[in-house]
Amino acid sequence: MTTKTREPARDRILRTATELFYAYGIRGVGIDRIIADSGVAKATLYAHFKSKDELVLTFLRQADEKWRGMLREAAAAAGGDPREQLVEMFGAIEAGSDGGDFRGCVFINTASESLQGTPVHQATIEHKRAVRAWVAGLATAAGAPDPALLARELTILLDGAMSAAALESVPDVVPAARLAARAIVERSV
Repeated sequence: MTTKTREPARDRILRTATELFYAYGIRGVGIDRIIADSGVAKATLYAHFKSKDELVLTFLRQADEKWRGMLREAAAAAGGDPREQLVEMFGAIEAGSDGGDFRGCVFINTASESLQGTPVHQATIEHKRAVRAWVAGLATAAGAPDPALLARELTILLDGAMSAAALESVPDVVPAARLAARAIVERSV
């Protein structure tokens, strides 16, 4: 006889919240829906997350780690040339779509639903700064005379490509984004 281990309550809550926040947005999902869908009691949810904002911040930390890992993996797939890595990082959008319903950038979506100055909004800003700093590191390694400007241009393109892919389709958008990235990189390095 095999015993199936039940997913811990905290993990179930976070997994459920992640799925719902991505599909419906942070304002479109209430605590009652998360409780119902995760199968926990209200007291259990609040034992793990003191507020909805704390749950959203945990969701964003997890999304940050996942997205930045996907960017690094996509860039690394290009090999050792940082110029190629700057172009191939757009493959993270393909990886992020998982062949399913792509809703765009979690951080842009969350920023549009949160008030400026709140911890949730600040977390979205910090994520974008961290991604841009990583891209600037690649730009420096590629020999860009102004790595900060190149990073700004490419991250704007990355955000725009994610938004376009949410509206259209990933296979239609990513090749065009790579072409644009290549042109920007070739002009800048």
